[in-house]
Amino acid sequence: MTIPNLISIARLLVVPVMIWALIDGRFAVAFWLFVIAGVSDAVDGAIARHFNQQSALGLYLDPMADKALLSTVYIGLALLQRLPDWLAIAVVSRDVLIVAAFMLSYVMGLPVAVRPLFVSKLTTAAQICLAAGVLGEAALGVRLGLVTDLLVGLTLILTVASATAYLVDWLRHMASPHETSQGDSEDP
Repeated sequence: MTIPNLISIARLLVVPVMIWALIDGRFAVAFWLFVIAGVSDAVDGAIARHFNQQSALGLYLDPMADKALLSTVYIGLALLQRLPDWLAIAVVSRDVLIVAAFMLSYVMGLPVAVRPLFVSKLTTAAQICLAAGVLGEAALGVRLGLVTDLLVGLTLILTVASATAYLVDWLRHMASPHETSQGDSEDP
């Protein structure tokens, strides 16, 4: 078990604590957990690359931890009416689409390489910025106003664009299973 994999597992273990913090209205706890999780995501990637600790498990574990944490935060913030319901539905649906397509391909014996598209990286960055901003507003009592509104719009556009790009890439892969899907990194 590599150090980056242990860090990803720790991020997964933060998910139930994040749920508790949101349900209990402990926004400062939720905010700082989210910040720490974000920093740990960058740290595990840097350790994996710098110390050559990349692993097959890490290719799955890291994005799984990211998706679990982001989905939890978006659902929680939507239920607390701090983010629009439709945005949480879009964010979670995109992740479900990606995971379902990946699993279906695997079951059919046509596995897809685990590599994100560039638009996916932009989407994740926008989703993280928006979630951190909304959690920060609740935790620190600041109002970002127009910045939050712009991030909501940008996050929706990128989430839909990313889902569409993954769907097109997956359909292309399924039509020509001998070719690999287009991507540019280690994790979705």
